[in-house]
Amino acid sequence: MTARSVIGALAAGLAVIVLAATTLPAAQQSGAQRRAAQSAQAEARGLAEPFKGITTDGTPRTGLFPVRSTGVSTLPVQQAAGAFLKALTPDQRSKTVFASDDDEWRKWMNQHFYVRQGVSFEEMSASQRESAIGLLRASLSAKGLKLSRDIMRLNHTLGELNNDNFEEYGEWLYHLTVMGTPSPTEPWGWQLDGHHLIINYFVLGDQVVMTPLFVGSEPVTAAAGKFKGTTILQAEQAAGLAMIRALDEAQRQKAVIQVSKDGNNNLTEAFKDNVVLDYAGVKASELAPAQRAQLTGLIQLFVDNMKEGHAKVRMSEVRGHLDDTHFAWVGGTDASAVFYFRIHSPVILIEFDHQRPANLRHLARDPRQPTREHIHVVVRTPNGNDYGKDLLRQHYQQHPHK
Repeated sequence: MTARSVIGALAAGLAVIVLAATTLPAAQQSGAQRRAAQSAQAEARGLAEPFKGITTDGTPRTGLFPVRSTGVSTLPVQQAAGAFLKALTPDQRSKTVFASDDDEWRKWMNQHFYVRQGVSFEEMSASQRESAIGLLRASLSAKGLKLSRDIMRLNHTLGELNNDNFEEYGEWLYHLTVMGTPSPTEPWGWQLDGHHLIINYFVLGDQVVMTPLFVGSEPVTAAAGKFKGTTILQAEQAAGLAMIRALDEAQRQKAVIQVSKDGNNNLTEAFKDNVVLDYAGVKASELAPAQRAQLTGLIQLFVDNMKEGHAKVRMSEVRGHLDDTHFAWVGGTDASAVFYFRIHSPVILIEFDHQRPANLRHLARDPRQPTREHIHVVVRTPNGNDYGKDLLRQHYQQHPHK
């Protein structure tokens, strides 16, 4: 039996389990059955439509993402991915490798209950974990690697704050999958999927697309416990607030699309690949030079999670469409405000959101109100190039595959 056949059989088996679980009353379902049922339902809804990409009007703009050489080598990533796959056992490898165009790319979710594919850090040996982290190190900047590892550590903190519940929360409950075969010419990539940390990393030649990217945590700071002092996304939070406060009154009136912030505002999280979202807020072409530079710097904070060379390539794309970039705001603007902001252009979409308590409701002063201790960030590539799909489409046009 081939690896693909094994995976198909496992998927069919899971479907039977899910079907059995959903026919039981909720009170009679085990935690695993409930999670499997929730996962299957989310996937069915999310994948009901073929991928189109995030657009402003339902039709992706073309010509934004040409297949070209960036001059930035992806050889270190190829080698690290090969070393990771070599470190796995045959059984682990069979459930980790998918086709380069598999729908597995779109099967990710922030929630801790999601049933994930691939091999988890939890089941890896120490040497396998080092190989997996080596893949992250080769692909991400030092900033991006630190952010990823800190999110994983804060997930352990979340377990501590839930009566040491390390079945649902923990540092190593993150799964890796590899799509395609690491290659200098053929499309391939990898995905890291877990609670508050999802990285989709597509490679074609020396081009890289690292979206959708989801980062966040609850809590965002470990006040005690094994990883006391760990904190994330404070620079991004401060820079977002500084951006809205740098606007003059007329600009701020355009940027603020909603004053009250009483819920969750992110629009492009899991299974939202085809959201139709028009531009909103103040347009960068209406900003003064210093304000435009400040907005560019804010964007760069999120892009800089990529390796430096590919981050420069990405920022070149961003600057090429800066005049058409919009900055929108929800919430207050005082020093302790909770807020949401969105940066949106033809080539990048960033959402930063202070969210309501979810898995720490039992410790919240008011579980109905968003808090700075629960942050979600999503970075997307609009107009059809999330997961590198527009590059993949062009590659198939130029080099037909069976």
